[in-house]
Amino acid sequence: MPWLSGYMGFPKEHRAKIHSTNPIERLKGEIKRRTDVIGIFPNEPAIRRLVGAILLEQNDEWAELAKVPPAKPVESQRRASSADAI
Repeated sequence: MPWLSGYMGFPKEHRAKIHSTNPIERLKGEIKRRTDVIGIFPNEPAIRRLVGAILLEQNDEWAELAKVPPAKPVESQRRASSADAI
């Protein structure tokens, strides 16, 4: 199955985020929620502005998450703190 090589090339902790469509479904739900609040749009550009603003906001959130280094596993933190105590 050569098509798996791309997926399996990512670190194990990233694979759960890659294979899931949950972020996309969440984004679609957020767009629906915000457009339902407005109800009737005066024209198509108004819809595009709202959806564009939602997408930009989500992009900024995802970009911020990408800057945060992944947390160390608890076990490695314990080893580090016990090594510091010695």
